[in-house]
Amino acid sequence: MDRYGLICRAVLEQPDITQREMAQKLDVSLGTVNSLVKECVGRGLIAEDGPDNASRKWKILEEGRKLLEPYKVDGALIIAAGFGSRFVPLTFETPKGLLEVFGERMIERQIRQLHEAGIRDITIAVGYLKEKFEYLIDKYDVKLLYNPEYSSKNTLTTIYRAAKVLEGRNMYLLASDNWLRENMYHAYECGAWYSSELQKGETREWCLSYNKKGRITGVRIGGRDAWVMYGPAYFSREFTAKFMPVLKAYYETPGTEQFYWEQVLADMLDGEAKNRLAAEDPELLKRAAKESGVSPERWGEIEMDINRQPEHQVYEFENLEELRLFDPKYQNHSDNEALKLVSRVFEVPESEIRDIRCLKSGMTNKSFLFQVKGKHCICRIPGPGTQLLVNRVQEKQVYDAVTPLGITEHLLYLNPETGYKIADFYEGARNASSEDWGDLEQCMEMLRKLHTSGVRVQHDFDIRERIEFYEKLCKSHGGILFEDYEEVREWMNWLMDRLDGMGREKCLSHIDANVDNYLFLENGEVKLLDWEYAGMCDPMIDVAMCAIYSYYDEEQLDHLLRIYLKREPSGEEQFATYAYAALGGFLWSLWAVYKSVLGDEFGEYTIIMYRYAKKYYRKLRKL
Repeated sequence: MDRYGLICRAVLEQPDITQREMAQKLDVSLGTVNSLVKECVGRGLIAEDGPDNASRKWKILEEGRKLLEPYKVDGALIIAAGFGSRFVPLTFETPKGLLEVFGERMIERQIRQLHEAGIRDITIAVGYLKEKFEYLIDKYDVKLLYNPEYSSKNTLTTIYRAAKVLEGRNMYLLASDNWLRENMYHAYECGAWYSSELQKGETREWCLSYNKKGRITGVRIGGRDAWVMYGPAYFSREFTAKFMPVLKAYYETPGTEQFYWEQVLADMLDGEAKNRLAAEDPELLKRAAKESGVSPERWGEIEMDINRQPEHQVYEFENLEELRLFDPKYQNHSDNEALKLVSRVFEVPESEIRDIRCLKSGMTNKSFLFQVKGKHCICRIPGPGTQLLVNRVQEKQVYDAVTPLGITEHLLYLNPETGYKIADFYEGARNASSEDWGDLEQCMEMLRKLHTSGVRVQHDFDIRERIEFYEKLCKSHGGILFEDYEEVREWMNWLMDRLDGMGREKCLSHIDANVDNYLFLENGEVKLLDWEYAGMCDPMIDVAMCAIYSYYDEEQLDHLLRIYLKREPSGEEQFATYAYAALGGFLWSLWAVYKSVLGDEFGEYTIIMYRYAKKYYRKLRKL
């Protein structure tokens, strides 16, 4: 860090600044500042600009301005791509950076602070709910940079995607969800730094080691009474030139998908970066060394200083509970529909809804766990476009019909208009495992109980109608991506015609009886969850759907069918099961294509389901 530059900046920003104030701003002793000021005066960088000591002022001279020129900040990159799982259910509706603190959105507060420092070139890296940030283009003239890997990778990837924004420039790096009490940004920065806060006692944060001049020498996770990485960072163009080639090499290295960008810095400082790249691909190591202009043996000399901040200056809210303590608004007036609902259902203020945690999102819905009145419950929130895919009135009718069987979760609330659902949470329960045939025997026993119960509802699950409906949705949103779709569609018509000709009996079927929807309780009971698609249908559809969701091969599907029947299947039963495996794969591939249009990606799932459609059609044509 150029301390002469810091003195010049202090004088430029505040001509009447005292040396004591300089010492505080530079985070050094008064004696050190006294020496630095004398040296700056001697070098012709600054001069006194007051008649006497009582009204002393300083002025920056031309040489001082020339010194500062290369340190001028070019812009800022704000990372806002992530989901913010620890802030559910708020972040189901609003990205974390757009949450308000004391009536001002966190990201807008930081943009305003940047503007106050003269920083106008601002890029926001977006991903989750990216459309929510679009208004900032008009309001603040920012740019948006989309990270298509936001849902599967971490901030290392975001920095990789923003390489062109950072390279060759002096740039602030901010997290959209930080809140800074005082403005800590400047028009000039005299070296790369990372904001830091002293955390007393034990901590699991990223702790910093640094030398007498403030240069960071090491980063470790966890420590005691330590200065930790906390808040924004600053990348000088010199730092970026050395750092980005190594980060790019990390991006191409398997196993780094969930890395924060700070892991690259930590590995460079302790020598692990060289070892990791050499072990993975020596060519990557050579390229990174060449592009950085520094030999790997000297990567540990990369310069980034600690920027120690006073207590209560920087806030990184870890969860909703912390935000509630900071801003009382969130105790009872979060403006979140899910929390309002829970408050009404349990007749408690929002402040009594505690221990809120994100659960793994399903393929159709999002859910969160919460505690109220001493018990844990789950609230389900319908996902995007679900209102077109699921008839909630029919779902409510199914739950009402099967409740006497005692095989479902215990419902506390289900709104057939909105699809919001609240149910008991079963402590210590687990899902079925597709690899455990003992689990599958109990799952199939549950299906037999349902199929032979005699319980009926007034609606069918008509797979022909569903395929036509999903097909129409896909075509209305830009078409269907499979090159041979029309041919495969005809194959599915042949299968459906054959099934119709069999005239098989219908019973109440779950339709989505995959292993993730079976819950094994500690007391030995088994529950079958999520009856959104249930209706009257051929019972073989449940066996087929369970198999393809588990990615079973033909041998495994046959074994599952025998477990369900407790005997060898007839030719007709086997044909029906294979046909529904094909049709189910076709149906869910269309479903996944439509969901991808809405912004929900399911990776290879779409292709795997489509392959099932082809595989079992071809199998049946040979029978």
